[in-house]
Amino acid sequence: MTDTLTTEPAPLSFEEALERYEPVMGFEVHVELNTQTKMFSSAPNAFGDEPNTNVNEVDLGLPGTLPVVNGKAVEYAIKLGLALNCQIAPYCRFARKQYFYPDTPKNWQTSQYDEPIAFEGFLDVELDDGEIFRVEIERAHMEEDAGKLTHAGTSGRIQGADYSLVDYNRAGVPLIEIVTKPITGAGERAPEIARAYVSAIRDIVKALNISDAKMERGNVRCDANVSLMEKGASQFGTRSETKNVNSLRAVEHAVHYEIRRHAGILAAGGSIVQETRHWKEDTRTTSSGRPKSDADDYRYFPEPDLVPIVTTEEWIEKLRAELPEPPAARRRRLREAWGYSDKEFRDVIAAGLMDQIDQTVSQGATPAVARKWWMGEISRIANARDTDPGALGVEPSTIVELNGLIEEGRINDKIARQVLEHHLDGEGTPTEIVSARGLEVVSDDEALTAAVEKAMAENPDVVEKVAAGKLKAIGALIGPVMKETRGQADAGKVREIVLNKLGIEG
Repeated sequence: MTDTLTTEPAPLSFEEALERYEPVMGFEVHVELNTQTKMFSSAPNAFGDEPNTNVNEVDLGLPGTLPVVNGKAVEYAIKLGLALNCQIAPYCRFARKQYFYPDTPKNWQTSQYDEPIAFEGFLDVELDDGEIFRVEIERAHMEEDAGKLTHAGTSGRIQGADYSLVDYNRAGVPLIEIVTKPITGAGERAPEIARAYVSAIRDIVKALNISDAKMERGNVRCDANVSLMEKGASQFGTRSETKNVNSLRAVEHAVHYEIRRHAGILAAGGSIVQETRHWKEDTRTTSSGRPKSDADDYRYFPEPDLVPIVTTEEWIEKLRAELPEPPAARRRRLREAWGYSDKEFRDVIAAGLMDQIDQTVSQGATPAVARKWWMGEISRIANARDTDPGALGVEPSTIVELNGLIEEGRINDKIARQVLEHHLDGEGTPTEIVSARGLEVVSDDEALTAAVEKAMAENPDVVEKVAAGKLKAIGALIGPVMKETRGQADAGKVREIVLNKLGIEG
């Protein structure tokens, strides 16, 4: 007789789950490094190439081959360990993690087990309302990635596939795996903390420039562990591990769902199976994978073909001196310096445009001008061209030059938007475009006066309103003048001429 239910009961609501149980989380975040070559071979480390072209005999585990450690990958691991407030091991070594799977041609993965390069760290993550939650880091260790399996069939998964194809380009790509200690005390904010933690890791590796950090490519991916324990209990429940979640939103939703799923099973008297699970984005649910192995099942032993890695204080301090400003500290500094509202700054972060705005401000634009262009016209053009604003190729100096032309009165906002489009089409710098296309605003008194007189003659009712003191009605005259001058009239000058003609002091 077993208390494990063969058919899972319906998940409880999130609120019901939290009334009865305390969530416990743990995360294993895998970061692919952007080194030029792989972790233990000279094969190129590149994304998107033809399958099985970035492979050599070491990656395939052919007899007689010997691995060589990528020194740059070791430096990257130390830098990431320091950024996570870890201790750096003075001595560490690699181990063989034994298992067979078609995408691991050696039949083992070269990793680190009992002697990681970084350990005992922490990361303070900022939540949506500004609260700081500390996540304790158990270890960050080096290893190699596996190849990629593509399952041909309707499901896209190995179950029910007609056949599977393997691409070894990714086999041997350098990885750092960051493992947290069990995270308790999260309560109802557990899913939010999960998202914020993975987001913080992604920001750090981008700032360190050690990874391309594109989750959609798998450069950063998360295994999310969830268990529940009764309120007031001290012993953790059985965990499940949702594998290879590759978006921030999916991490949040996966934790939310697993809390509900565990609660439904436990409340019905069942028990949780320790297993890996797959995230299903279309239904926002998880499905069963395979029973989860413990460390003993992998039969770890020291890698005999690699010498231990020895670090020195001098080396560690040299790398520490190269660390950039922590991303969270930088965000707080820029938000204060720019004077943006919380919503404005959140929108900038969500759009991924903080770096572009920072560079534009550094080159002389005001924070308001930089935000206006990047969050406004540049984002609009990027959306119309189905790309990211940062991928358009607009240099911060271009925005500064464009805004300078506006401040000098040579062009107005409408013309500036046209100039930006022409610039993106390869017509030159803003100044060159304005000159070549004759786009400078019409500020000549004679030409503007003629256009104003024509507009006033054609709109006598508007003139009456303005004469009666309704100065906002001048806008109805500026429009026709702009049309007459192909949008190149100086609006301020037009207003001044109208008021002068009506004998009104502006």
